[in-house]
Amino acid sequence: MSEENKHRATAAAILPLVGGAANVTSVAHCMTRLRLGLRDRSLVQEEALKAVPAVMGVVEDDTYQIVLGPGTVNRVTPEFEALVEAGRADAPEEPAGPAAPAGGSDPVTAEALAAQGAALRAERKAKNATPFKLFLRRIANIFVPLIPALIGCGIIAGLNGLLVNLGWLPGVTPALAAIASGFMALIAVFVGYNTAKEFGGTPILGGAVASIIVYAKVADVEAFGQHLSPGQGGVLGALAAACLGVYVEKRCRRWVPESVDVLVTPTVTVLVSGLATLFGLMFLAGEVSTWIGEAADWLLAHGGAGAGFLLGGLFLPLVMLGLHQALIPIHTTLIEGSGFTVLLPILAMAGAGQVGAALAIYLRLPRNTSIRTTIKSALWPGFLGVGEPLIYGVSLPLGRPFVTACAGGAFGGAFVGLFNQLGTDVGSTAIGPSGWALFPLLDGNHGLARTIAVYAAGLLVGYVAGFVATYWFGFTKTMLEELNAAPDEPAPTAPAPVAAKERVAEKV
Repeated sequence: MSEENKHRATAAAILPLVGGAANVTSVAHCMTRLRLGLRDRSLVQEEALKAVPAVMGVVEDDTYQIVLGPGTVNRVTPEFEALVEAGRADAPEEPAGPAAPAGGSDPVTAEALAAQGAALRAERKAKNATPFKLFLRRIANIFVPLIPALIGCGIIAGLNGLLVNLGWLPGVTPALAAIASGFMALIAVFVGYNTAKEFGGTPILGGAVASIIVYAKVADVEAFGQHLSPGQGGVLGALAAACLGVYVEKRCRRWVPESVDVLVTPTVTVLVSGLATLFGLMFLAGEVSTWIGEAADWLLAHGGAGAGFLLGGLFLPLVMLGLHQALIPIHTTLIEGSGFTVLLPILAMAGAGQVGAALAIYLRLPRNTSIRTTIKSALWPGFLGVGEPLIYGVSLPLGRPFVTACAGGAFGGAFVGLFNQLGTDVGSTAIGPSGWALFPLLDGNHGLARTIAVYAAGLLVGYVAGFVATYWFGFTKTMLEELNAAPDEPAPTAPAPVAAKERVAEKV
């Protein structure tokens, strides 16, 4: 089967399992997930959906998210969109309801763990629906569409740096530098465009206001007793300027007569927001950007292993709480300022801890073919930085192994943080990828070879620490007795039924 047919077949397999075209209200994707807006989530046949070969897992959030992995999701999404449009045009039959749930609730199978994971996801979603976390999610929505360009330009920048260091192709390297730097030079414009779009304004007006920040002639403008610099304030300034533009635009729409709205509203929006940007926001955002860079440098220079231990160990809990999205503009600001973010390689160690924990679970449960099969299918995506199948399908429902996996990430983060403290910065030129997929994006202050070596060693520490912590401390004796049995065998004891949520709490 050709690649195109394979992706079309995947889309065709997914569509009826999410309730058909009539149940789909929106289609989008990020780096690894197909994100669907669904009218009725009860129509989703989740177990059948997880059985689709290309599906690595599902995540329930404000959208229903199907984990397909990097690369695959970019190819499946347009095929899925085409099928949805065709289905709507053909007025398909009423979507089938979800498959009847399997009888029984044996907690030792992968299916039971998946059910527990789904319950935990639903609980997390309810807890994360606070105004502050919803605001952070909207901020993340501004930056997530920029990630493919950040990755592409980051890889080209790394390739160009390698060619320059080797002295190869001197006639080509200036062109590669221009290709790699062009997007970053104008990233404020894209942030402004996406900000206005996300908050309900006219996107092009958001881009117009943000473009002031990168205009070369702003150097002639004086604010707070000093001349501005092109790009001062960066993405934070663009974010603030576009938000102000949306506010001004909405006020204008409310009061300006319709007969002159097309002339007055854009003019007032750009003028008021532009003046505020030049004589206030650029300077203030520039100060904040400088502080973020200095704070990150200070944290790792003085905190070193301790800071890395906390960052690597707490990242997955932050993800569970929805607070990790606050880091996205921080990463982008660091990349814009110094060319790379020193935080992402440390945070990536959290995924290494999950992989090590999964390997330990695999060995500790030699007779549980169901869980072992899930681990085998999710392990390679885990190595590549796609951790959702391992988290929601294995470690989190089990409870204790999730904690020991976080411990593995903490030790990996401590290792990378220690080298940052010793003067070897390990950074990433883009955000999004993790695990092995981050290697092409690595950069630092002591050459690519040393940067790669430190990051690889950090991953190894995370794998080993996660494995050791889970193997020795991830299971109680009762857990091993319950879990270490083939799915078709009776459990060694027959205690009274315990709710899934209570069992997870007991295991922690």
